[in-house]
Amino acid sequence: MAVKREDIRLIIDAIGGKDNVSAATHCVTRLRLVLNDESKVDKEALDEIDLVKGSFSANNQFQIVIGPGTVDEAYKVFQEETGVEESSKDDVKKASEQKMNPFQRLIKLLGDVFIPILPAIVTAGLLLGLNNVLTAKDLFGAKPLVEQFVWLADFANIINVIASTAFIFLPALIGWSAMRVFGGSPILGLVLGLILLHPQLASQYDLGGGKSSEIPVWHIFGLEIKQLNYQGQVLPILLATWVLSIIEKFLNKRVHDSIKMLVVGPVALLITGFLAFIVIGPLALELGTLITEGIKGIFESAGWLGGAVYGLFYAPLVITGLHHMFLAVDFQLMGSPLGHTYLWPIVAISNICQGSAAFGAWLIYRKRKMAKEQGLAFTSGISAFLGVTEPAMFGVNLPLKYPFFASIITSCLLGAFVGANTVLGKVGVGGIPAIISIKREFWGVFGVATLIAMILPAILTIVFSRFAKEKAKEMVKE
Repeated sequence: MAVKREDIRLIIDAIGGKDNVSAATHCVTRLRLVLNDESKVDKEALDEIDLVKGSFSANNQFQIVIGPGTVDEAYKVFQEETGVEESSKDDVKKASEQKMNPFQRLIKLLGDVFIPILPAIVTAGLLLGLNNVLTAKDLFGAKPLVEQFVWLADFANIINVIASTAFIFLPALIGWSAMRVFGGSPILGLVLGLILLHPQLASQYDLGGGKSSEIPVWHIFGLEIKQLNYQGQVLPILLATWVLSIIEKFLNKRVHDSIKMLVVGPVALLITGFLAFIVIGPLALELGTLITEGIKGIFESAGWLGGAVYGLFYAPLVITGLHHMFLAVDFQLMGSPLGHTYLWPIVAISNICQGSAAFGAWLIYRKRKMAKEQGLAFTSGISAFLGVTEPAMFGVNLPLKYPFFASIITSCLLGAFVGANTVLGKVGVGGIPAIISIKREFWGVFGVATLIAMILPAILTIVFSRFAKEKAKEMVKE
């Protein structure tokens, strides 16, 4: 879709003019603006613009949904019209953080750490799904494909090596990303993550599997320090990089430039490394284990309840940005002996429900011959079915309200169904394709949930529309 300069000018007028823009950037689908006064926004005028697929305010940023690809060109024109060429993502973050409370800053921090590594995790999840297809029994006959076609065995093994690398070296990825967020040197964070994965350290997976029952120790200053590998763990590296960033910044301010390279990195890593093995790692591991066991306990004893609650509240959490904190929980679960997460399958079902509700709105718009709304609802429904829900959620379901309620009610019911069956999966692609990231034994249950999610919200949307009191501009074509 070509971007019309006139549409951008209309957007600027609707948000209170260029003088109301403090900072601006964009993500994959949205313009992300920090406004001086959000009360000046004319939301009705904004929603009437052809280019706009929805808008909302979250984390002290006013976000306008444009769509993937198109948003890049829209942002360039927006810069030219407003004169915010010098604004960057860091500028926007700093401007929005000034208005945040401590809890909002913590959630934002988690999002800033985990979102940049998501492409690697999604790619790994997809490739592991492909490996599941090649090695699954009773999918293409009694024997898996790797046994039916012997040449596929090595092919599948290479895929598994490529796919599992991101999960095996997850602490290194987190170390790099966290140090970038904490204001330290990302390369030191990467090295710290690799230190916690050193092959000399005892693997928790081997210990849990009974290959070895004894953890080797170091004897230093009368202490017994366990030589434990933190593969797949989230909290140890997250806390350790925070400490590393503090030490590095402290040294950078006090060490002369001529010897910084010889002092700052080595000293910061040495101190943090000792603290990681002596204090941070063991304490964070215990805390992570408590979180993991707590969630496992909920889903194993009352999975229907855990699934229903998460299914009901996931989409509302997306609106606030609080859903980012659950990525850390997903990674923690996948790094545990469980090897999978209960939460991602419910996320995928929630994606599909948003898409189905948008298709329900499309049918209503089609009946009333509303061309622009039809196009938005149809394309955003397809996008949500593939795991990208922002256009459907913010452009169709939330403005109409009842499609959003139809989607979260269905997501709640199916979350209970998925949770009651303790469906497990890995973080990967969302929406309908997510089935390849689901553990093979749960494909049947998840497949049933997927089919229901594709149909029921659309039906509920049509039913609810008969009782909804809608604005004339939404449902009557003038």
